[in-house]
Amino acid sequence: MSDGTTATGVSRRKFLVTSGAIGAAGLAGCTGDGGDGDDGEDGSDGSGGDDGEDGSDGSGGDGGDGGSGAALLTAEGSSTVYPISNKGSSYWNANAPTSDGEYWGSNDESTVPGWNELDTDQNLADYFAGLYGFEPTEQRSNPPYNTTVSLSHSGTGCKAVRDELVDIGNSSGPITAELGISDSEAEEQFVDHVVGRDGQPVVVSSDIYDNGVQQLTGEQIRKIYQDEITNWSEVGGPDQEVFVIGRAEGSGTDTAFRLNMLGDAEAPMPGVASRFGQNQQVAEAVSNNDGAIAYMALAFTSESVQPIAINFEGTVYKPDKDAENTIFDSAYPLNRDLHMYTKITEGTPSGTDKREGAFLNMFLTEFGQIVFVEQNNYIPLPTKDLESESDKLPEQA
Repeated sequence: MSDGTTATGVSRRKFLVTSGAIGAAGLAGCTGDGGDGDDGEDGSDGSGGDDGEDGSDGSGGDGGDGGSGAALLTAEGSSTVYPISNKGSSYWNANAPTSDGEYWGSNDESTVPGWNELDTDQNLADYFAGLYGFEPTEQRSNPPYNTTVSLSHSGTGCKAVRDELVDIGNSSGPITAELGISDSEAEEQFVDHVVGRDGQPVVVSSDIYDNGVQQLTGEQIRKIYQDEITNWSEVGGPDQEVFVIGRAEGSGTDTAFRLNMLGDAEAPMPGVASRFGQNQQVAEAVSNNDGAIAYMALAFTSESVQPIAINFEGTVYKPDKDAENTIFDSAYPLNRDLHMYTKITEGTPSGTDKREGAFLNMFLTEFGQIVFVEQNNYIPLPTKDLESESDKLPEQA
């Protein structure tokens, strides 16, 4: 599948992309070294983000296996899921005591509702690992075992978990579409752990937003990406060429957008002028180019990368959480699950071992949904979904 563009090629116009950091919240606490080391199918360099705002690089000391000698837990994949997974990894590796409000929040439900849900005085990773039988270390920055998250994209993450190169494959698109397999094949080979949802926004550059294009119809967006609308004046904006940005083919964000907006993961998008491998790069391109439009993950929006409202067949979904219909609603047509896949093997017939189970369980608590999902501007799972996802995990000790 190809639209005749490269990850950095431009078919319509030249543009400038600076090296400034975008989506800092999503890059907090980098714990990985960037996946498989090459540029990947999406043209990205696979490099991780900046160190965390908390001053920890999430590396857990010397990068060893932690206090118990259990094997290092590895994850790789989607830049959309990365803010959730990586922040969780940073917290895990820091193994902070409950007295550390920077990690745990204050003992005040108005600050972090869900803090009291855990009802523990143990260090953070000690608590979650202990539920699965791992011995606590009682030492900051020395969890029972370490975790690491590498940044690439969904297709790479799904292939890495399939090939047993990592324990967890992060993906913002279904593994069926990423690997080209059937639903039954996916169920036989993998366990799909959904940890949150993304109300995938469509964004425009600030110049277009400020010139009145703050809402489009779904059909107008389809026509822009199918090269049927090429000037902003055609949708009530300025007389300016539309600079159409897409995610790299193989990314979960691209797969989900094509499925939900165009009805087919293989749908052509000839309007795309340039593609980027990661959400951070898309946000940077939109921020630094006039006339731009793109689709991306909620965690990477900002004042210079403005989400617009979208009218789908008479229902207008707004980027305001308090709106009657919002892109944070499950009814929003571009809403999508965020996945952490594990593989079913002879050694783990349930598809998830206790290391993976302890780490994943952290995200499926009220505490985890608030700190790792909601605080990254994603959508927490409702209680019934949290319960069904928890049922996929191994039995606790």
